[in-house]
Amino acid sequence: MKGYVQVYTGDGKGKTTAAFGLALRAAGAGLRVFIAQFVKGMDYSELKALKRFDDSITLQQYGTGCFIFGEPKDADVQAACQGYKKLQQIVSSGMYDVVILDEANIAAYYNLISVDDLVELIQTKPENVELIITGRYAHEEIINRADLVTEMREIKHYFHKGVEARTGIEK
Repeated sequence: MKGYVQVYTGDGKGKTTAAFGLALRAAGAGLRVFIAQFVKGMDYSELKALKRFDDSITLQQYGTGCFIFGEPKDADVQAACQGYKKLQQIVSSGMYDVVILDEANIAAYYNLISVDDLVELIQTKPENVELIITGRYAHEEIINRADLVTEMREIKHYFHKGVEARTGIEK
């Protein structure tokens, strides 16, 4: 099966959720999935759920916390760089049918990894690997190289009324 490049971007909720939904669908079809989470280094509910699928879905975090509303620290840059180096091997290994780079657009936006790094992964991925890149601020170069781009657009969000992230829904 031919693999394509998908990008989920925009300021709306649901980019990671869409990618994880695709991971579940792929696992249900017998495909092997690798999820790399950039920026994030915290324990989210989806991590607990995905442990049930550890025979077909592997997840690694390449972040130290979550600085999305702040500035990255040197440790964030180091974690992202280590993640990118591992991803070069993972994408080309042939071990995974689907590779998800969760929040990679954010990582590139904050210069934790470069847009050129993401372009290299797109260009060198094996023909059969489906590559999904999520996160706000997708660079124009990534959008141009993608086969499918979905923009999640916020129209209304209860966060603006003071509702914090809820376990099982947003975290």
